[in-house]
Amino acid sequence: MIKISQAIIVEGKYDKIRLSSLVDAVIIVTNGFGIFKDKEKLGLIRYYSRTTGIVILTDSDSAGRRIRGYIKGAVSDGDVRNVYIPDIFGKEKRKTHPSAEGKLGVEGLDTKTLTEAFAKAGITSSTDVKAHDITRLTMYELGLSGGAESSLLRKKLQKKLGLPELMSASALIEVLNTMMGSNELKETVAALREE
Repeated sequence: MIKISQAIIVEGKYDKIRLSSLVDAVIIVTNGFGIFKDKEKLGLIRYYSRTTGIVILTDSDSAGRRIRGYIKGAVSDGDVRNVYIPDIFGKEKRKTHPSAEGKLGVEGLDTKTLTEAFAKAGITSSTDVKAHDITRLTMYELGLSGGAESSLLRKKLQKKLGLPELMSASALIEVLNTMMGSNELKETVAALREE
């Protein structure tokens, strides 16, 4: 498994599932053209571009190119890298028909092809990936979930860290794990309670 410190941007949930077996990284799904109207997700992508950097990995068809272009244009600063997959014609196993252009997407590619695409882009295993020690239990113990004031405390934390306001608990845990360890989160929450 390749450990990648940058957040990887993919088009769909099946791309994320496929990539999860290959890389240890934050993977953000654009939901295809849904990214064009999703300001919160775009805010999250911009956040990652400024902090860890992002890797855009879309299909090689015209829709993938359009989504890639939109994200590149919408992210004005930070580290944006592109991984391009080759044009391989075929059909994904779960589909009854090939795509409109007849090309395999990220979800349909074999491990070797995907690994080579990352290597060609100069993205290899990172040694500085933080341990993921913030869990749902951590959130509960710190009062960020399960309590009467949890929602308010989470919003204060997200604002302090420059994160979008509307994030699911799972997304917040994923982001926090890329930013800090549980001890640093504990200190941050303690400081927020004193404000």
